[in-house]
Amino acid sequence: MTTRSNPPLGAPCWVDLWTSDVEGSRRFYAGLFGWEPQDPSPEFGGYFMFTRGGVPIAGAMGDMGDSKATDNWSVYFACADVTATIAAAERAGATLLSPAMPVADLGVQAVLLDPTGANFGLWQPGTFPGFTALDEPGAPSWFELQTRDHGRAVDFYRAVLGVVTASTAGEHQITSTTLRSASGDSDLSGVMDASQFLPPGVGGRWSVYWHVRDVAATLEKVGALGGTVVTGPDDTPFGVRATLRDPACAEFKVRAPRT
Repeated sequence: MTTRSNPPLGAPCWVDLWTSDVEGSRRFYAGLFGWEPQDPSPEFGGYFMFTRGGVPIAGAMGDMGDSKATDNWSVYFACADVTATIAAAERAGATLLSPAMPVADLGVQAVLLDPTGANFGLWQPGTFPGFTALDEPGAPSWFELQTRDHGRAVDFYRAVLGVVTASTAGEHQITSTTLRSASGDSDLSGVMDASQFLPPGVGGRWSVYWHVRDVAATLEKVGALGGTVVTGPDDTPFGVRATLRDPACAEFKVRAPRT
């Protein structure tokens, strides 16, 4: 179990779901992880939080006016100065999708497309640091970018987020790199060369793994709640893992780490 009051710079610090089925998503994740869906905030366009034990763990919202939800989870990375980080990202080949926007006194957010085609967010914390629990049931367990251009992705995030990197042994001869805090003492996320198995026409994508105690039991619950299993369960050196979809087809992953 890991708890923190503030995320290290360059660390994933928040995730949210853009869903075409708000009520269905509220029921599904409450039933699957025991999360408590909070009331939508009219001042933030209907955005709402899921809490876990009364503490924010993820966000969600539905369609935004004429912009229809794409049913996907997004990952946000902590930064000290969102404007400077956007500039660094654009110099390194990123495209700005949503400019820096203050969210009351909570922080400042932005959304970009990296040079390999993966969406990601930036979060400059104000009064809200993001999630504060990791590696316990219903909390984030790991974050991973699957990309067709592994080398460019690693160079990009190292330059933009100020992280350091370390190569790791991938499964089935797959190249993987760990992104670590600048001090090198904390693993933050991973970048995997997915050129062998990403579907045609699908760009890079960030995924969040949610910690569960028992993957097999979680898969049974997913089916009962109307979700589907994409792959797994797979026994790997990093624990038992599976890829799932909620009833609106938003993809996410679960992991039961080795003890």
